[in-house]
Amino acid sequence: QVHFVESGGGLVQAGGSLRLSCATSGRALSAYFMGWFRQAPGKEREFVAAISTSGVRTDYADSVKGRFTISRDNAKNSVYLRMSSLKPEDTAVYYCAADFRNGGRNYYIPTEYDYWGQGTQVTVSS
Repeated sequence: QVHFVESGGGLVQAGGSLRLSCATSGRALSAYFMGWFRQAPGKEREFVAAISTSGVRTDYADSVKGRFTISRDNAKNSVYLRMSSLKPEDTAVYYCAADFRNGGRNYYIPTEYDYWGQGTQVTVSS
């Protein structure tokens, strides 16, 4: 069983920054292709960012490109999402997710991921 614990969410004004963390115990994080997703009230869960097992390859949703940065520290079993220039439309519950079976083949699709964190709320006020 793999558990992920997210932290770092909160309330921030538009233009501000937050850094989300996702840590795991048990199986080493280095085995997983990792992603961040978000879900706003009444909307479907959407892809935000993804990072390969080594951290060499990353990708972002167009809506966050240039503002968000995904990174990982496999030695600390952690993945991060640095968010800057936040906008009210970034308000959502943010989830980290781990893909063990598919190797990140379709990293933008939520159902491709095997394990999920509990989510952390990010609220951006205007």
